[in-house]
Amino acid sequence: QVQLVESGGGLVQAGDSLRLSCIVSGRTFRSLIMGWFRQAPGKEREFVATSSWSWNGSNKYYADSVKGRFIISRDNAKNTVYLQMKSMKPEDTAVYYCAADESSEPLSFMTSQTKYDYWGQGTQVTVSS
Repeated sequence: QVQLVESGGGLVQAGDSLRLSCIVSGRTFRSLIMGWFRQAPGKEREFVATSSWSWNGSNKYYADSVKGRFIISRDNAKNTVYLQMKSMKPEDTAVYYCAADESSEPLSFMTSQTKYDYWGQGTQVTVSS
């Protein structure tokens, strides 16, 4: 079974930056599609970003709400996926979840949480005004 552990959440002010990490174990990391989702209190869990890996580099896809501000990246040697967040806004406040899937779907199809079989426990991110 794939196991995911998120870290890096915390309290920041609007305009600040924060980087989340997700360590993956149990499967070949390069074969996994990795995703980031977030869920604010009283709201549905929403897609943030996703990434796949091939021999010639990574592929990435972002939600419109975070394009230009967030970057998903992978370090295959460390079996880790990152979410670099900049210019953060109060509306970014949520529990952020790392997710993984073994499929080979186009990343534009991987925006639903139902597409992912494995999930971490989440890390809290709070952005103050």
